[in-house]
Amino acid sequence: MADRKLVTAIQTLGHTQALKDGTVKPRGFDFQFEEVSPIIRAFRRMVRGLEFDISEMALTTYVCAKAHGKRFTALPIFVVRAFHHGAILYNVKSGIKSPKDLEGKKVGVNRGYTVTTGVWARGILQHEYGVDLDKVTWVLSGDEHVQEFQAPANVVSMPDGQTLEAMLASGELAAAIGITSDNPDIQPLIPDAAEAGFQALAQRGHYPINHTIVVKDELLRAEPGLARDIYDAFSQSKQLYLERLQGNPLAEPTKADKTYRRIMDITGSDPLPYGLQANRDTVATVIQYAREQHIIDRPFTVDELFADVGGA
Repeated sequence: MADRKLVTAIQTLGHTQALKDGTVKPRGFDFQFEEVSPIIRAFRRMVRGLEFDISEMALTTYVCAKAHGKRFTALPIFVVRAFHHGAILYNVKSGIKSPKDLEGKKVGVNRGYTVTTGVWARGILQHEYGVDLDKVTWVLSGDEHVQEFQAPANVVSMPDGQTLEAMLASGELAAAIGITSDNPDIQPLIPDAAEAGFQALAQRGHYPINHTIVVKDELLRAEPGLARDIYDAFSQSKQLYLERLQGNPLAEPTKADKTYRRIMDITGSDPLPYGLQANRDTVATVIQYAREQHIIDRPFTVDELFADVGGA
């Protein structure tokens, strides 16, 4: 066993389980896992205090953090992906008939403006439904992980003592992104939202990335082979998961398991591709959306955002 331990904050997922239980061991060091729940708390701690050597992080939080000079760099390991057509909810009694009707109205966003689900959902509204995002007032329920970020003028905070769900139910909001509700009047704005995501994948290769893995810059500078060692460990763990997923049906498949099986059926390939070669277009789209939505003021290149892991 390696003597050196790197403090690491990641979720326990099907494809990270073998790292967490020690089935897969990295070269040259050991993971010292710190359990953080929900994992978004780790994002904030890493951005604001560099509290971990290795951390899971929302992709747009990372892009915003890099724009503000935070001292960590991502590896092309994409541990959470999701479709976001269903993240946009509206009140069926509001008079809203289509996404375009959101212009001139207030739309809630769970937590911060830079939250990755919000970025992808706004990108869908703009690029699939023609919504002018600058004509919407975005109402936040929380603050940003990156304290230095200055939101555009059409972004405001939710009033104290309110919730986005209550504001949506009362008609104060036309829609909200990233919330859950048991209210039967609150439904996805995009019809057949789950299927719309799968169709976007099948027709256009639209497969959003939510989370990546970041590492302190000082460690990457000191040890040129560390990025590849971490990448290989995550890849080995993922491979064990995919072998189980492709084999006999899982006894109690999770929602993620079912989604990844459907993606395998659509694409005929790895439902969790790592590396820049397989994800360059998707990362470029995130950068584009972040620029269009006034999260960053200059476009990054894909390559400058990620550490070199040896051609992957």
